[in-house]
Amino acid sequence: MRPPKWHRDEIILALDLYYKLDKKNLDSSNSEVISLSQTLNKLPIHKDISNTKFRNQNGVAMKLNNFKAIDPTVKGGLTSFSKLDKAVFVEFQNNIQLLNDLALQINTISSSSITSKLNRITDEEEDQVLNVKEGRVIYKLHKYRERDNSINKRKKEQTLKEKGRLICEVCDFDFSKKYGELGIGYIECHHKVPLSQLDSEGITKLTDLALVCSNCHRMLHKKIDVLSILELKKIISS
Repeated sequence: MRPPKWHRDEIILALDLYYKLDKKNLDSSNSEVISLSQTLNKLPIHKDISNTKFRNQNGVAMKLNNFKAIDPTVKGGLTSFSKLDKAVFVEFQNNIQLLNDLALQINTISSSSITSKLNRITDEEEDQVLNVKEGRVIYKLHKYRERDNSINKRKKEQTLKEKGRLICEVCDFDFSKKYGELGIGYIECHHKVPLSQLDSEGITKLTDLALVCSNCHRMLHKKIDVLSILELKKIISS
């Protein structure tokens, strides 16, 4: 059974290591290569991987040598790189600091106590996640925060107390007004904190959440790394 294709998150971690290592020392015996192999096996991305060769040190070393073939500053390398390998390399070749920051964030989340919980977050929006620069691991943390029923309930209770009803903060849609008794108390919560600022150990505050209808929530997630509540309101008003 062939291993699954590398996801963006995995390539980000590999590219981050590529820039940190001596280009003459990208082999499978390197302790950093072995460590990355272990990290990749813990990421909350792939499920039910029973293949003992999954992202082993040989595969990691091969990926690093793929980057050599893309890197214009070095010679040699393996030319079996993928389109995504090249796209990620080109994206970060002039912004290594951002690459370092994303890799650190992914590593921190993946080594936290909630990794098993992130594994339960399904990829129902996978087509959109593929276009998120922060990648799947950070996006799953965002979804996990949005599904915290306890704080969602508190957010709704606070809004009902202050405004007397639950309406979408983007388009003013009111489920109870549209659907009657069926829609009473229903609305979705959107986590407003930018993906790049999410912390696996952080605590979600009520001010981090916005109450939105299903349609507006879907649109916010379509461009989650660039589209805010205010910007979506401007799109609607225009």
